[in-house]
Amino acid sequence: MDEKYLRVKELLKENGQEQLLNNFEKLDINKKNKLLDEILTINFEQIKKLYMNTKKAVSFNEMKLEPIPYVEKDKLSLEERARYEKIGEDIIRKGQYAVVTMAGGQGTRLGHNGPKGSFDLGLESHKSLFEILSDTLKESFEKYGDYIPWYIMTSEENNQDTIEFFEKHNYFGYEKGKIKFFKQGELPVLNEDGKILLNKDGLINKAADGHGGIFVAMRRNAVIYDMRARGIKWAFIGGVDNVLVKMVDPLLVGLAEDAKVLAAGKSVVKAYPEERVGVFCKKNGKPSVIEYTEISKELAEQRTEDGELQYGESHILCNLFNIEAIDEISKDKLPYHCAHKKIPYMNNNGEVINPETPNAYKFEAFLFDAFESLDDMVIMRVKREEEFAPVKNAEGVDSPETARKLYKEYHNL
Repeated sequence: MDEKYLRVKELLKENGQEQLLNNFEKLDINKKNKLLDEILTINFEQIKKLYMNTKKAVSFNEMKLEPIPYVEKDKLSLEERARYEKIGEDIIRKGQYAVVTMAGGQGTRLGHNGPKGSFDLGLESHKSLFEILSDTLKESFEKYGDYIPWYIMTSEENNQDTIEFFEKHNYFGYEKGKIKFFKQGELPVLNEDGKILLNKDGLINKAADGHGGIFVAMRRNAVIYDMRARGIKWAFIGGVDNVLVKMVDPLLVGLAEDAKVLAAGKSVVKAYPEERVGVFCKKNGKPSVIEYTEISKELAEQRTEDGELQYGESHILCNLFNIEAIDEISKDKLPYHCAHKKIPYMNNNGEVINPETPNAYKFEAFLFDAFESLDDMVIMRVKREEEFAPVKNAEGVDSPETARKLYKEYHNL
């Protein structure tokens, strides 16, 4: 270990991150080894670039922004719907369709100890978010006669707990061989001076690299290879916390296939200008999304002649990608966005500090940045009360209470 320690010490000196060894002697032998290994895997050039990006303001001045065309589901004729649904159903019946669920988060904000997907929504049945999602996939089995491959992205933090939760519940009656778990990537957390922080255990303080990290994670964990081996052509990618999500929608598949595009997404009308959702748009002629943290008040409030919000198509993390697009996007990492957060850390004296104000930066890639690599995509506007009931906050908007109400009303419970 002495040789490794000296190599790490030299590496940290070269990159101005010597503080990472300040509490080294207080660690047990296992943690010492783990910390040294973690430091040796850090891409310090990337860390420097990420920190420099925290100094840059987001500007759309040199960018041509315009609203994006969309198909309104309710305005399709019966003939149009039937035609698109047949195209989609043919693809699903051929076994060319898969579902990917992003489930790397913990239920901390909901007061839940464990993976967010294991959170009990509060129904009389006591179904967890995972079970609610599996119900929709089991309905597809009844319709199409086969289990759709289900890929679940976990995190370093919740992977084992997630697998054990599925085992404990006998995979909710789903075919075990059609479920594959894989882990999301992580990036070190930086303080406001660009220094990498330690966590409460004295190891590198890391945060998940955002839902945009899914493409690289799918390549790194051989998910893309597995999909190709199964003959998958289209994959739905969505979050774990929308209890009305339609993960198998032949209409969306048919629309995308018919339009000969490599991606599609669902939108709901933005409830009000300040709603904390990203919105679809076109940037320099390419499909894109402006995240709610980056849109100006002026842009958010712009309206069309008929009074609708100019940028009112909310991105609800219901996306469909062709396997060719997933493969291509996974080769080239998406840009990282920084978030200024309150992040507990271990200081140079070995004390764990719980800050009361934002103190550090975490870095996330956004899945929708992948749209900008495409020439075009299909957007289908759906009804919020039919397809969007997220569980994000403990109370108020997008809480278990609001999601439970929407779920019960939709299913007539």
